[in-house]
Amino acid sequence: MTDTHKEILLQRPEDTAHLATRIGAVLVPGDCVLLAGPIGAGKTHFARHLIQSLQDFPEDVPSPTFTLVQTYDTAAGELWHADLYRLTALDEVEELGLTDAFDTAICLVEWPDRLGDLAPTSALHLAFATDPSCETCRILTCSWSDPKWCAKMEQCENG
Repeated sequence: MTDTHKEILLQRPEDTAHLATRIGAVLVPGDCVLLAGPIGAGKTHFARHLIQSLQDFPEDVPSPTFTLVQTYDTAAGELWHADLYRLTALDEVEELGLTDAFDTAICLVEWPDRLGDLAPTSALHLAFATDPSCETCRILTCSWSDPKWCAKMEQCENG
């Protein structure tokens, strides 16, 4: 496996939503997207639009900050949206069933640093950062080591 990364400037929230839709279109069960960045950087906004893009009838997508995990049935397969901000120990990840879902569902995980060694090595890492020179801009660093993401990310760029 080789490490690859790219940086994308998202100038408006609509750009983030559009990218989320394009990435959602290439996801299949077993794909995991890890969403990192500080509070307010756009992780939940991205996740919400990705999930809604996969629903036949887009519904409200709440942040799973307090429920920890929300699951959705989508045309692409079962999708798990996890927010691990409130977790304090690795065994809590196991209790959620998240490690099993990594193999069988599409997984979006906010605050993936809480996964420690349980983070899937095949995941797409998306790190959101605010841009101090632009209130609405976000700098997104995408990185991966599994070669499957090269083709998927290229498809997103051309889609």
